[in-house]
Amino acid sequence: MKHHILLILISCFTTTAVAQTGILSGKVTDNHAKPVADATVTLKELGRSVMTDDNGKYEIKGVKYGSYTLVISSVIIQPKSIAIKIASPVSVVNAEVKGTKDRELKEVSVEGKTEKRKIETSGFAVAIIETKEASLRNLTTNELLDRAVGVRVRQNGGVGSNVEYNLNGMSGSTIGIFIDGIETSTYGSSFNLNNIPPAMIERIEVYKGVLPAHLSGNYIGGAINVILKKDASLNNITAAASYGSFGTYNVDLSTTFRNEKTGFTFRGSGFRTHSDNSYTTWGESTTYVDYRGAVTRPFRAKRFNNVYESTAGRFEAGFTNVKWADVFFIGYNVSKSYEEIPHGVSMATPYVGRVNKADANVWSLNYNKRNLFIDGLTLNVNATKSDRSTRLEDTVTTRFNWDGSIREFIDDGERKPVRITYIDEFGQTQYQAQQGRPTMSRIDRDIINARSNLGYMVFPGHKISINHKIERTDRDDNNLLKPVDKDLVTTSQTIQNILAFNYETEFWKQRVKTNAQLKYTANRNNQRRVDFAYPGGQPVINRRDTSIFTDNVGYSFALAFKVAPKVYLVTSNENSFVSPTETQLFGEPERNIVPNINLLPEKNINLNLGFRTDAYNFGKSRVSFYASAFWRNGYDKITTETLDADTIENVDNAIQDVTRYINLGMTQARGFEAEVIYVFNNKLNASFNISKFNNLYKQEFDEQGNQSPYYNQQVVNEPFFNINVNAQYRLNNLFQPKSIMNIYYNFGYVQEYNIAWRNPDWGITPTQYVHDIGTSYRFPSQKIVLSVDAKNILNAELYDNFKKQKPGRGIYVKLNYTLNKFL
Repeated sequence: MKHHILLILISCFTTTAVAQTGILSGKVTDNHAKPVADATVTLKELGRSVMTDDNGKYEIKGVKYGSYTLVISSVIIQPKSIAIKIASPVSVVNAEVKGTKDRELKEVSVEGKTEKRKIETSGFAVAIIETKEASLRNLTTNELLDRAVGVRVRQNGGVGSNVEYNLNGMSGSTIGIFIDGIETSTYGSSFNLNNIPPAMIERIEVYKGVLPAHLSGNYIGGAINVILKKDASLNNITAAASYGSFGTYNVDLSTTFRNEKTGFTFRGSGFRTHSDNSYTTWGESTTYVDYRGAVTRPFRAKRFNNVYESTAGRFEAGFTNVKWADVFFIGYNVSKSYEEIPHGVSMATPYVGRVNKADANVWSLNYNKRNLFIDGLTLNVNATKSDRSTRLEDTVTTRFNWDGSIREFIDDGERKPVRITYIDEFGQTQYQAQQGRPTMSRIDRDIINARSNLGYMVFPGHKISINHKIERTDRDDNNLLKPVDKDLVTTSQTIQNILAFNYETEFWKQRVKTNAQLKYTANRNNQRRVDFAYPGGQPVINRRDTSIFTDNVGYSFALAFKVAPKVYLVTSNENSFVSPTETQLFGEPERNIVPNINLLPEKNINLNLGFRTDAYNFGKSRVSFYASAFWRNGYDKITTETLDADTIENVDNAIQDVTRYINLGMTQARGFEAEVIYVFNNKLNASFNISKFNNLYKQEFDEQGNQSPYYNQQVVNEPFFNINVNAQYRLNNLFQPKSIMNIYYNFGYVQEYNIAWRNPDWGITPTQYVHDIGTSYRFPSQKIVLSVDAKNILNAELYDNFKKQKPGRGIYVKLNYTLNKFL
């Protein structure tokens, strides 16, 4: 058998050498650099034709060396002929085409064939957010997400503040947050959805419930996957700068270069973001305590000690569309951030001098090859090696008020600064810092995160794939105020292996698509903790080693059924587990999170059922619809535990303002989401979406058999009813020929919800209404775009987690510049 294989290989090599054949590939785009799908690409002399894919790409193998005429045609474009010559193993010919006279190319994306529509009709409960227009405006990635159907972004304040994502009642570790399929935890707080500008993003995929094969992981509630820009069909440079309220500015720069002859490709991008976050708060969360102990609530004040800065660069070099790889990139991502922490879990007491610094260095490898060795076999590898570090400083021992003054009290008729004391291990009285004992800590993390996917098209419409993910995090916790030998440093390690098997089908003339997945997860959590005690003044070292292993099996199924020419029924079901993360188990001091190594995996049973339509045309109007209902039962739900109601009210005890993760028990979420998109005359584009659910606590009795006082109550600190309205109107040739002006409007509504059990009056987060407006102007050269955005124009009182007030009215200006075809 080996001799036969060798003879075949020799024969293939000889044939290739004699015949001198090559691979012809390229991309077909319109004059706006948009890919043209389903165009026919023909070598006229050979009579060989292929179709472009959803990205406008084509490939013809085994073309003999020589001169040919390449003909590109479609019902939606004007035919184009190009004289080409094949004289090397790999030839790349990109083509720019024009639309037919009676149909503008910018509207000719064949419905159901775009990448967006392809994903949305794959059976998963998924929404696609495109960023092309948003990248020209003063919008953050999180603001885009917050306007999407079924998504609520929980941000603890202004730019750079901590963020949690809620997808129809699922949040925390049940939600996967990815950048190109790799968890954002790999990059750390200095490079994540909080600071990546939309200009670096191609699209955002929001899954609710079952995830596709390439995102198989430790998640059950859904995922947000940010796809960074990768198109290398045009060499270009783009730059943007913005400035706005509260000392906020941002600059970003990106470039793409590809050598068509060799396939060598380089992509580089970077950004810097700064904000003083010096906005005014006036709600009841802001207090003032005078020297007599009298509390003024609410108290109008300007936030201080709230600066945020982030700088990052991303560089990738490799090859695209070459014989041995469709994509091969080696990348390097460097980032750092500086964050002043203005308060704890609540806003009861402001902090001064509590600062967190973070940096990360990440190396990455990305490889993709279709038809590897044999037709139908595809390999994807995405791996990263990350060195992350966070440093927390908190040494100021004086208490402050929200007007920036030192808090005082009366002692023997004299006013003195408020300082809280504690007894140390030697029995001495010491002063506490803002969040406890004075702290200068550094946490170092070494992370390896690798995903691989091997798929095979057994026969048309039937594909099997095996997916493997390994993630290992080694963590060292160092106390810089009390440095010790390396062997005495607290170390933690999490190792996770996930093996998933997928079977995808497509039949009945592509009307039915299914995706079935079986998943096995194994987790190992190790910790070596060293504590010091001083009985009798002599140091005693107590070492505790902990090792916990858990594993589980889960499954999921997704289906899309085209029940009518423009109507798709989509449904998915999942029964699976999510394991606690490294942060949930071992804590995170910079976010006031304390450890809980006894956390159990959370189990969820999720069911989604809905429909989606392509656009219906009514003259100049186009309307599309989407709606979905869901039912989710959760067991041992992992959630945050914070202060009791009376502690939140007690301003002087804010020093204990910390959070930890716990297993809550059984919960049940039922609800729906819906969206309508309307387009008129290709100028007005409007959307309306709504999300409503009840997430109830269903643990009727505790472990001792006692009736739970929270049974059937809404899970606290979760907004459960949201509405978003977005509108955009385009004005052509305003002021100048060939110019484009867009006018934007956004409205957001969040119904009131409570932040504490038993619904105390003080814990109600009020109903919120927010209005944003904006405009952008593209100059005739198409290279320069100027935009202005006014956010929260009515200066509404806005809150999120635990009634932390968010910024009021702000105005922001942005200038974008693009240079295409510079080489």
